[in-house]
Amino acid sequence: MEVIERKIRVSPTEAQMLFGPSDQFLQLIEQRFDARIIARGDAILLQGSAQEVSMIERVFSELSFVLSKARTLTRNDVTNVIDIISAGKEVTQNVGELESIVLFTHNQPIRVKTPTQIQYYNAVKKNDIVFAIGPAGTGKTYLAVAMAIAALKNREVTKIILARPAVEAGESLGFLPGDLSQKVDPYLRPLYDAAEEMMTVEKLKSYVERNIVEVVPLAYMRGRTLNNAFVILDEAQNATATQMKMFLTRIGNGSKSVITGDVSQIDLPPKVQSGLVEIQKILKGIEGIEMVYFEKKDVLRHRLVRDIINAYEHYHNEDGTNERAS
Repeated sequence: MEVIERKIRVSPTEAQMLFGPSDQFLQLIEQRFDARIIARGDAILLQGSAQEVSMIERVFSELSFVLSKARTLTRNDVTNVIDIISAGKEVTQNVGELESIVLFTHNQPIRVKTPTQIQYYNAVKKNDIVFAIGPAGTGKTYLAVAMAIAALKNREVTKIILARPAVEAGESLGFLPGDLSQKVDPYLRPLYDAAEEMMTVEKLKSYVERNIVEVVPLAYMRGRTLNNAFVILDEAQNATATQMKMFLTRIGNGSKSVITGDVSQIDLPPKVQSGLVEIQKILKGIEGIEMVYFEKKDVLRHRLVRDIINAYEHYHNEDGTNERAS
């Protein structure tokens, strides 16, 4: 293989911002390519194959463009630019579009699409605990998993934990046939499905085997302290008040947590209070915690999903009117 050498000139100020705090961005680039990157004052020296050197030149060029427009760079900007160029794609010249990318996966990026999704994405970037509450089909869980994988990829966390209440099994979980995995798989399958869309099955399997990604029933999180983790609680409307407190007090140093749920689909027994309903009053106004509320207009699934939600609301409203009239 022929090794070529190329030099890129940058100002000391630009170099500092391109390389990131303690050269973190430079390290991200170095980890993704085999070519050598040598930073010397106002010059970046590249040594490697023609293809790799060319791609690294494009990475620095596009990052310089983003920096000129946004005046700042994030780890996500760096990894997204690397992913897009490595996949042979053209990096958008619209910085706003680049900022909308949560995760670049396979051949297409996962983007935030609605104003509420943008609010959700920004809330997770700024806060350690975020609640996403609203109807099905709004991307609450899907985006949470994408943000978790992006955080892992950017080395912001060292593991991902996906949890969900197994309401239907209740206390009888231990009496179901099979080992723990077989017992809870039906309840955790939606989380696996989301993760499998964002990475190869082999990669996900490797992460699960090494406990880098854990998919667990909520009840099995008691007694743990979760440091440097991205923790997602899905279907949180089915967590009891006690379970919600238990979950929130597991969060350790360097961790983020996203709690998703739809308070119109509570499967708990009638006399059991939903922890997601109660917690909105308890944690209101605490710095570092944000509540994001999705609405019917944010539904991105098949158009009939929104019609179905509207039909149910209309039916229950009419039912309540009829009951009061009688």
